Amino acid sequence: MLSLVLASVSPAEHSAGPQELLEQFGIQPAYLAMQMISFVIIAFVFHRFMIKPLILTMEERQKKIETGLKDAADIKAKLSATHQETMQILQKAHAEATEIIDNARKTSKEVSDRESKMATERSNEMFAKAQQAIELEHKRMMQEARGEITRLVVATTQKVLAKELSDFERARFNEAASKELTNV
Repeated sequence: MLSLVLASVSPAEHSAGPQELLEQFGIQPAYLAMQMISFVIIAFVFHRFMIKPLILTMEERQKKIETGLKDAADIKAKLSATHQETMQILQKAHAEATEIIDNARKTSKEVSDRESKMATERSNEMFAKAQQAIELEHKRMMQEARGEITRLVVATTQKVLAKELSDFERARFNEAASKELTNV
C-alpha cells in the first residue's frame, strides 16, 4: 500500500525524505508504531483465543465427520454382508421347505398307496369270508332241508303204508333218503 502512495506522489515530491512524505499524508511514526504493536497484540489475542479454538473445533468436527463416514462405510459393508447372509439363509430355508414339501408329498402318496392296498386286501378278505359264510350257510340250509325232507318222506311213507315203523326201519329209510338227496 505504501508503494501505491509513493506512486501517486509526483517525482518532485519524491525527492523529499521519507519522514516528510509520511507527515504530508498525516502519518506519524509514533502512532504508526503503536498501531502496529496494537495490531500484533490484537492479532495474537485473536489468533490465540478465537482462531486457534475455532481451528481445533473444526479439526475435531472434521475428525468426527471422517469417523462418521468411516463408520457409515463400515455399517454399509456390514449391512451388505448381512443382506447377503439373509438372502443365503432365505434361499437355504426355501430349499429346505421345498424338500420338506416334496418329502411330505412322497410320504403322503406312499401312505395313500399303502392304505389303498390295505383297504383292497381287507375288502378281498371280507369278500372271501363272506363267500365262506355263504357256503357254510348254504351247507347248513341244505342239511336242514335234507333233514326236513327226510322227515317228510318218512311221514309220507308212514301214512302211505299205514303202519308204524320201528326206529331201525326209520333210520334205514332216513339214510336211504339222505343218500338219494345227496346225489341230487
